[in-house]
Amino acid sequence: MMKILVSGAGAAGLCAGINLARAGHTVEIVERANHLRVNGSPIDVRGEALETARSMGILDAVLEHRITMTEQTMFVDSSGVAVAPLVTQEINDTPDDIELPREDLMTILRHALPEQVDLRFEESIATLADDGDRVAITFASGRDAAYDLVVGADGVHSAVRRLVFGPEQDFTEHLGVYVAIGDAPGQAAPGERVTEILNLPGRFAGVARYRDKALGVFEFRSDPIDYDYHDLNAQKRILTEAFAGVEDWKVPELIKAAQDDPNLYFDVLTQIHLPNWHRGRVVLIGDAAHCATPMAGRGTALALLGAWTLAEELTRHGDDLTTAFVAYEQRQRPHAAAAQEFGRGGADLVVPATWEAIEARNTRLRAAQPL
Repeated sequence: MMKILVSGAGAAGLCAGINLARAGHTVEIVERANHLRVNGSPIDVRGEALETARSMGILDAVLEHRITMTEQTMFVDSSGVAVAPLVTQEINDTPDDIELPREDLMTILRHALPEQVDLRFEESIATLADDGDRVAITFASGRDAAYDLVVGADGVHSAVRRLVFGPEQDFTEHLGVYVAIGDAPGQAAPGERVTEILNLPGRFAGVARYRDKALGVFEFRSDPIDYDYHDLNAQKRILTEAFAGVEDWKVPELIKAAQDDPNLYFDVLTQIHLPNWHRGRVVLIGDAAHCATPMAGRGTALALLGAWTLAEELTRHGDDLTTAFVAYEQRQRPHAAAAQEFGRGGADLVVPATWEAIEARNTRLRAAQPL
Protein backbone atom coordinates (compact mmCIF):
# COMPACT_ATOMS: atom_id res chain seq x y z
CA MET A 1 0.00 0.00 0.00
CA MET A 2 1.23 3.49 -0.83
CA LYS A 3 1.45 6.85 0.87
CA ILE A 4 -0.36 9.18 -1.55
CA LEU A 5 -0.65 12.96 -1.71
CA VAL A 6 -3.66 14.46 -3.50
CA SER A 7 -3.37 18.14 -4.40
CA GLY A 8 -6.77 19.82 -4.57
CA ALA A 9 -10.01 19.21 -2.68
CA GLY A 10 -12.47 19.70 -5.50
CA ALA A 11 -14.66 16.89 -6.81
CA ALA A 12 -11.70 15.11 -8.43
CA GLY A 13 -9.51 15.35 -5.34
CA LEU A 14 -12.17 14.24 -2.87
CA CYS A 15 -13.18 11.32 -5.10
CA ALA A 16 -9.55 10.29 -5.39
CA GLY A 17 -9.22 10.45 -1.62
CA ILE A 18 -12.32 8.30 -1.12
CA ASN A 19 -11.38 5.64 -3.66
CA LEU A 20 -7.68 5.41 -2.85
CA ALA A 21 -8.24 5.25 0.91
CA ARG A 22 -10.87 2.56 0.48
CA ALA A 23 -8.29 0.62 -1.56
CA GLY A 24 -6.05 0.64 1.52
CA HIS A 25 -3.65 3.47 0.74
CA THR A 26 -2.64 6.20 3.18
CA VAL A 27 -4.02 9.42 1.70
CA GLU A 28 -3.42 13.09 2.43
CA ILE A 29 -5.36 15.82 0.60
CA VAL A 30 -4.12 19.41 0.59
CA GLU A 31 -6.24 22.39 -0.46
CA ARG A 32 -4.91 25.91 -0.98
CA ALA A 33 -8.18 27.56 0.14
CA ASN A 34 -9.48 27.55 3.71
CA HIS A 35 -12.71 25.79 2.72
CA LEU A 36 -14.24 23.53 0.10
CA ARG A 37 -15.30 25.39 -3.02
CA VAL A 38 -19.09 25.57 -3.05
CA ASN A 39 -19.66 28.66 -5.20
CA GLY A 40 -20.65 28.63 -8.85
CA SER A 41 -23.55 27.12 -10.67
CA PRO A 42 -25.05 23.68 -9.95
CA ILE A 43 -23.27 20.76 -11.59
CA ASP A 44 -24.23 17.60 -13.44
CA VAL A 45 -23.49 13.94 -12.83
CA ARG A 46 -24.14 12.11 -16.07
CA GLY A 47 -23.31 9.19 -18.33
CA GLU A 48 -20.96 6.55 -16.94
CA ALA A 49 -20.32 8.73 -13.88
CA LEU A 50 -23.78 7.72 -12.61
CA GLU A 51 -22.59 4.13 -12.30
CA THR A 52 -19.40 5.42 -10.68
CA ALA A 53 -21.47 7.27 -8.09
CA ARG A 54 -23.41 4.05 -7.46
CA SER A 55 -20.20 2.07 -7.02
CA MET A 56 -18.88 4.71 -4.60
CA GLY A 57 -22.09 4.42 -2.56
CA ILE A 58 -23.10 8.08 -3.04
CA LEU A 59 -25.76 7.81 -5.76
CA ASP A 60 -28.70 7.76 -3.33
CA ALA A 61 -27.41 10.94 -1.67
CA VAL A 62 -26.90 12.57 -5.07
CA LEU A 63 -30.47 11.68 -6.07
CA GLU A 64 -31.79 13.02 -2.76
CA HIS A 65 -30.29 16.45 -3.52
CA ARG A 66 -31.34 16.52 -7.16
CA ILE A 67 -32.78 19.78 -8.42
CA THR A 68 -34.40 21.09 -11.56
CA MET A 69 -32.20 24.06 -12.30
CA THR A 70 -34.42 25.41 -15.03
CA GLU A 71 -37.63 24.44 -16.79
CA GLN A 72 -36.83 26.77 -19.66
CA THR A 73 -34.05 29.08 -20.76
CA MET A 74 -35.16 32.20 -22.59
CA PHE A 75 -33.12 34.78 -24.44
CA VAL A 76 -34.61 38.22 -23.79
CA ASP A 77 -34.31 41.67 -25.33
CA SER A 78 -33.14 44.86 -23.62
CA SER A 79 -36.51 45.30 -21.89
CA GLY A 80 -36.73 41.68 -20.70
CA VAL A 81 -39.20 40.42 -23.31
CA ALA A 82 -38.56 36.83 -24.41
CA VAL A 83 -37.29 36.60 -27.98
CA ALA A 84 -36.17 32.95 -28.31
CA PRO A 85 -36.05 29.73 -26.26
CA LEU A 86 -32.92 27.65 -25.79
CA VAL A 87 -33.88 24.22 -27.09
CA THR A 88 -32.68 21.48 -24.71
CA GLN A 89 -31.09 19.42 -27.45
CA GLU A 90 -28.67 22.27 -28.13
CA ILE A 91 -26.95 21.88 -24.76
CA ASN A 92 -27.70 18.36 -23.53
CA ASP A 93 -26.99 15.08 -25.34
CA THR A 94 -27.32 12.87 -22.24
CA PRO A 95 -30.90 12.91 -20.95
CA ASP A 96 -30.03 10.80 -17.89
CA ASP A 97 -28.02 13.53 -16.16
CA ILE A 98 -28.61 14.48 -12.52
CA GLU A 99 -28.24 18.13 -11.55
CA LEU A 100 -27.52 19.20 -7.99
CA PRO A 101 -26.04 22.22 -6.20
CA ARG A 102 -22.25 22.19 -6.04
CA GLU A 103 -22.34 22.71 -2.27
CA ASP A 104 -24.47 19.57 -1.85
CA LEU A 105 -22.13 17.39 -3.87
CA MET A 106 -19.09 18.66 -1.99
CA THR A 107 -20.79 17.92 1.33
CA ILE A 108 -21.68 14.42 0.13
CA LEU A 109 -18.10 13.73 -0.92
CA ARG A 110 -16.60 15.11 2.28
CA HIS A 111 -18.88 12.94 4.39
CA ALA A 112 -17.87 9.93 2.28
CA LEU A 113 -14.15 10.46 2.99
CA PRO A 114 -12.83 7.63 5.15
CA GLU A 115 -11.82 8.86 8.59
CA GLN A 116 -8.16 8.06 8.01
CA VAL A 117 -7.88 10.55 5.10
CA ASP A 118 -5.91 13.61 6.23
CA LEU A 119 -7.61 16.68 4.69
CA ARG A 120 -5.59 19.87 5.19
CA PHE A 121 -6.82 23.33 4.23
CA GLU A 122 -4.61 26.38 3.62
CA GLU A 123 -1.85 24.10 2.42
CA SER A 124 -0.31 23.77 -1.04
CA ILE A 125 2.73 22.37 -2.81
CA ALA A 126 5.67 24.75 -3.19
CA THR A 127 8.30 22.39 -4.62
CA LEU A 128 8.24 18.83 -5.90
CA ALA A 129 11.15 16.47 -6.59
CA ASP A 130 10.63 12.95 -7.95
CA ASP A 131 13.75 10.76 -7.63
CA GLY A 132 12.08 7.67 -9.06
CA ASP A 133 11.50 6.01 -5.71
CA ARG A 134 9.69 8.75 -3.77
CA VAL A 135 8.35 12.26 -4.38
CA ALA A 136 9.76 14.83 -1.97
CA ILE A 137 7.42 17.75 -1.30
CA THR A 138 7.99 21.09 0.36
CA PHE A 139 4.72 22.77 1.21
CA ALA A 140 3.98 26.49 1.26
CA SER A 141 3.77 26.23 5.05
CA GLY A 142 7.41 25.08 5.15
CA ARG A 143 6.54 21.47 6.02
CA ASP A 144 8.48 18.70 4.24
CA ALA A 145 7.20 15.21 3.45
CA ALA A 146 7.73 12.35 0.99
CA TYR A 147 5.17 10.23 -0.86
CA ASP A 148 5.01 7.18 -3.10
CA LEU A 149 2.58 8.91 -5.46
CA VAL A 150 1.28 12.44 -6.07
CA VAL A 151 -2.12 13.02 -7.69
CA GLY A 152 -2.66 16.46 -9.22
CA ALA A 153 -6.35 17.23 -8.85
CA ASP A 154 -5.88 20.98 -8.54
CA GLY A 155 -7.92 22.22 -11.47
CA VAL A 156 -7.34 24.08 -14.70
CA HIS A 157 -4.59 26.21 -13.12
CA SER A 158 -2.88 23.15 -11.61
CA ALA A 159 0.31 23.85 -9.66
CA VAL A 160 1.26 20.17 -9.89
CA ARG A 161 1.00 20.29 -13.68
CA ARG A 162 3.12 23.44 -13.79
CA LEU A 163 5.82 21.99 -11.52
CA VAL A 164 6.05 18.65 -13.35
CA PHE A 165 5.01 19.27 -16.96
CA GLY A 166 5.76 22.97 -17.52
CA PRO A 167 4.00 26.34 -17.87
CA GLU A 168 0.23 26.40 -18.14
CA GLN A 169 0.26 28.21 -21.48
CA ASP A 170 2.04 25.26 -23.09
CA PHE A 171 -1.08 23.12 -22.69
CA THR A 172 -4.00 25.53 -23.00
CA GLU A 173 -6.47 26.21 -25.78
CA HIS A 174 -8.02 29.61 -25.14
CA LEU A 175 -11.66 29.57 -26.27
CA GLY A 176 -11.91 33.35 -26.28
CA VAL A 177 -14.51 33.67 -23.52
CA TYR A 178 -14.48 34.61 -19.83
CA VAL A 179 -17.22 33.57 -17.40
CA ALA A 180 -18.38 34.90 -14.04
CA ILE A 181 -21.02 33.54 -11.66
CA GLY A 182 -22.15 35.20 -8.45
CA ASP A 183 -25.01 35.23 -6.00
CA ALA A 184 -27.83 37.58 -6.94
CA PRO A 185 -30.15 37.47 -3.92
CA GLY A 186 -32.27 40.34 -5.19
CA GLN A 187 -33.29 38.22 -8.18
CA ALA A 188 -34.49 35.21 -6.17
CA ALA A 189 -38.03 34.09 -6.91
CA PRO A 190 -38.91 30.82 -5.12
CA GLY A 191 -40.65 28.45 -7.50
CA GLU A 192 -39.42 30.29 -10.60
CA ARG A 193 -37.45 28.01 -12.91
CA VAL A 194 -36.99 30.19 -16.00
CA THR A 195 -33.43 31.24 -16.78
CA GLU A 196 -33.21 34.57 -18.60
CA ILE A 197 -30.28 35.69 -20.77
CA LEU A 198 -29.69 39.04 -22.42
CA ASN A 199 -27.23 39.03 -25.31
CA LEU A 200 -25.17 41.94 -26.53
CA PRO A 201 -22.51 41.43 -29.22
CA GLY A 202 -19.81 39.30 -27.61
CA ARG A 203 -21.45 39.42 -24.17
CA PHE A 204 -24.30 38.04 -22.15
CA ALA A 205 -25.74 38.63 -18.71
CA GLY A 206 -28.33 36.34 -17.22
CA VAL A 207 -30.23 35.15 -14.15
CA ALA A 208 -30.41 31.45 -13.26
CA ARG A 209 -32.56 30.25 -10.37
CA TYR A 210 -32.89 27.09 -8.28
CA ARG A 211 -34.60 26.43 -4.96
CA ASP A 212 -34.71 29.84 -3.29
CA LYS A 213 -31.46 31.09 -4.85
CA ALA A 214 -30.59 33.20 -7.86
CA LEU A 215 -27.28 33.47 -9.66
CA GLY A 216 -26.02 36.23 -11.90
CA VAL A 217 -24.24 34.64 -14.85
CA PHE A 218 -21.98 36.50 -17.26
CA GLU A 219 -19.88 35.65 -20.28
CA PHE A 220 -17.88 37.89 -22.59
CA ARG A 221 -15.52 37.38 -25.48
CA SER A 222 -11.95 38.57 -25.07
CA ASP A 223 -8.40 37.85 -26.05
CA PRO A 224 -6.32 36.49 -23.14
CA ILE A 225 -6.19 38.95 -20.22
CA ASP A 226 -3.11 39.21 -18.04
CA TYR A 227 -4.23 39.12 -14.39
CA ASP A 228 -3.64 37.19 -11.19
CA TYR A 229 -6.39 34.56 -11.09
CA HIS A 230 -6.15 34.57 -7.28
CA ASP A 231 -6.94 38.32 -7.16
CA LEU A 232 -10.69 38.68 -6.61
CA ASN A 233 -10.58 42.48 -6.91
CA ALA A 234 -8.89 42.20 -10.30
CA GLN A 235 -11.55 39.73 -11.42
CA LYS A 236 -14.35 42.04 -10.36
CA ARG A 237 -12.69 44.97 -12.13
CA ILE A 238 -12.37 43.01 -15.38
CA LEU A 239 -16.03 41.93 -15.20
CA THR A 240 -17.24 45.46 -14.51
CA GLU A 241 -15.18 46.90 -17.36
CA ALA A 242 -16.57 44.29 -19.76
CA PHE A 243 -20.12 45.53 -19.09
CA ALA A 244 -19.30 49.23 -18.63
CA GLY A 245 -22.02 51.49 -19.98
CA VAL A 246 -24.64 48.73 -20.29
CA GLU A 247 -27.87 49.93 -18.72
CA ASP A 248 -30.21 47.42 -20.39
CA TRP A 249 -32.55 45.07 -18.54
CA LYS A 250 -31.15 43.92 -15.15
CA VAL A 251 -27.47 44.25 -16.04
CA PRO A 252 -26.60 47.08 -13.60
CA GLU A 253 -28.21 45.22 -10.69
CA LEU A 254 -26.50 41.96 -11.63
CA ILE A 255 -23.09 43.62 -11.88
CA LYS A 256 -23.66 45.26 -8.49
CA ALA A 257 -24.55 41.86 -6.98
CA ALA A 258 -21.37 40.37 -8.47
CA GLN A 259 -19.33 43.16 -6.93
CA ASP A 260 -20.88 42.41 -3.53
CA ASP A 261 -20.26 38.65 -3.69
CA PRO A 262 -17.13 37.70 -1.67
CA ASN A 263 -17.05 34.32 -3.42
CA LEU A 264 -17.54 35.40 -7.03
CA TYR A 265 -16.44 32.74 -9.51
CA PHE A 266 -14.45 34.16 -12.42
CA ASP A 267 -12.25 32.38 -14.94
CA VAL A 268 -11.32 32.02 -18.57
CA LEU A 269 -12.85 29.28 -20.65
CA THR A 270 -9.80 27.29 -21.64
CA GLN A 271 -9.20 23.65 -22.44
CA ILE A 272 -6.20 21.64 -21.28
CA HIS A 273 -4.48 19.33 -23.78
CA LEU A 274 -1.54 17.14 -22.74
CA PRO A 275 0.04 14.26 -24.68
CA ASN A 276 -0.02 12.24 -21.46
CA TRP A 277 -1.24 12.76 -17.92
CA HIS A 278 1.59 11.13 -15.96
CA ARG A 279 5.29 11.55 -15.42
CA GLY A 280 7.26 9.40 -13.02
CA ARG A 281 5.29 9.10 -9.78
CA VAL A 282 2.97 12.00 -10.56
CA VAL A 283 -0.41 11.70 -12.30
CA LEU A 284 -3.11 14.25 -13.16
CA ILE A 285 -6.88 13.83 -12.95
CA GLY A 286 -9.92 16.05 -13.56
CA ASP A 287 -9.51 19.54 -14.98
CA ALA A 288 -5.78 19.47 -14.27
CA ALA A 289 -5.47 16.75 -16.92
CA HIS A 290 -8.21 17.50 -19.43
CA CYS A 291 -10.36 20.54 -18.63
CA ALA A 292 -13.22 20.75 -21.13
CA THR A 293 -14.53 24.09 -19.71
CA PRO A 294 -17.86 24.60 -17.94
CA MET A 295 -19.36 25.08 -21.41
CA ALA A 296 -19.25 21.30 -21.79
CA GLY A 297 -21.17 20.61 -18.57
CA ARG A 298 -19.16 17.46 -17.99
CA GLY A 299 -16.34 18.43 -15.63
CA THR A 300 -17.82 16.82 -12.53
CA ALA A 301 -18.73 13.62 -14.34
CA LEU A 302 -15.18 13.40 -15.71
CA ALA A 303 -13.77 14.01 -12.23
CA LEU A 304 -15.76 11.16 -10.68
CA LEU A 305 -15.04 8.77 -13.52
CA GLY A 306 -11.32 9.60 -13.72
CA ALA A 307 -10.68 9.27 -9.99
CA TRP A 308 -12.47 5.92 -9.92
CA THR A 309 -10.62 4.66 -13.00
CA LEU A 310 -7.23 5.66 -11.60
CA ALA A 311 -7.90 3.85 -8.32
CA GLU A 312 -9.05 0.73 -10.18
CA GLU A 313 -5.93 0.61 -12.34
CA LEU A 314 -3.61 1.19 -9.38
CA THR A 315 -5.27 -1.73 -7.61
CA ARG A 316 -5.04 -3.90 -10.72
CA HIS A 317 -1.35 -3.23 -11.43
CA GLY A 318 0.10 -2.90 -7.92
CA ASP A 319 3.63 -1.51 -7.92
CA ASP A 320 3.73 -1.06 -11.70
CA LEU A 321 2.73 2.60 -11.70
CA THR A 322 3.56 3.24 -15.34
CA THR A 323 1.29 0.44 -16.55
CA ALA A 324 -1.48 1.61 -14.21
CA PHE A 325 -1.19 5.20 -15.46
CA VAL A 326 -1.22 4.16 -19.12
CA ALA A 327 -4.31 1.99 -18.58
CA TYR A 328 -6.04 4.83 -16.72
CA GLU A 329 -5.34 7.22 -19.59
CA GLN A 330 -6.50 4.77 -22.25
CA ARG A 331 -9.83 4.38 -20.49
CA GLN A 332 -10.35 8.05 -19.57
CA ARG A 333 -9.08 9.86 -22.65
CA PRO A 334 -12.07 9.06 -24.95
CA HIS A 335 -14.46 10.55 -22.39
CA ALA A 336 -12.31 13.67 -22.03
CA ALA A 337 -11.95 14.11 -25.80
CA ALA A 338 -15.71 13.84 -26.33
CA ALA A 339 -16.40 16.41 -23.61
CA GLN A 340 -13.85 18.82 -25.05
CA GLU A 341 -15.36 18.51 -28.51
CA PHE A 342 -18.85 19.14 -27.14
CA GLY A 343 -17.72 22.23 -25.21
CA ARG A 344 -15.78 23.81 -28.04
CA GLY A 345 -18.83 25.07 -29.94
CA GLY A 346 -20.77 26.54 -27.03
CA ALA A 347 -19.63 30.14 -27.40
CA ASP A 348 -21.32 30.64 -30.76
CA LEU A 349 -24.61 29.50 -29.25
CA VAL A 350 -24.69 31.53 -26.03
CA VAL A 351 -22.46 34.52 -26.77
CA PRO A 352 -22.64 35.38 -30.51
CA ALA A 353 -20.13 38.00 -31.60
CA THR A 354 -22.43 40.37 -33.58
CA TRP A 355 -26.02 41.61 -33.65
CA GLU A 356 -26.46 39.72 -36.93
CA ALA A 357 -25.24 36.49 -35.32
CA ILE A 358 -27.56 37.04 -32.34
CA GLU A 359 -30.59 37.48 -34.59
CA ALA A 360 -29.63 34.47 -36.74
CA ARG A 361 -29.32 32.35 -33.59
CA ASN A 362 -32.68 33.54 -32.29
CA THR A 363 -34.37 32.87 -35.63
CA ARG A 364 -32.96 29.36 -35.72
CA LEU A 365 -34.04 28.61 -32.14
CA ARG A 366 -37.58 29.91 -32.73
CA ALA A 367 -37.89 27.67 -35.78
CA ALA A 368 -36.60 24.65 -33.81
CA GLN A 369 -39.02 25.14 -30.90
CA PRO A 370 -41.40 22.15 -30.62
CA LEU A 371 -44.98 23.00 -31.55
